[in-house]
Amino acid sequence: MAVFPAADHPLRARRVWEAMDLTVVPNNINNIRLKLKRPTDRGILAEAAQGLFTQPRR
Repeated sequence: MAVFPAADHPLRARRVWEAMDLTVVPNNINNIRLKLKRPTDRGILAEAAQGLFTQPRR
């Protein structure tokens, strides 16, 4: 979650994964995408477009 305040634009799951300094593997990207959907459903994150995640503006 610390990645989003520093970002000036919505991020794809791959960029979030890279920001966590982890090895990029396609299956891991799908897993992080699914994990980003959960806080999106709860209103913690917003999905600006399909696959682009950001913090909602308050």
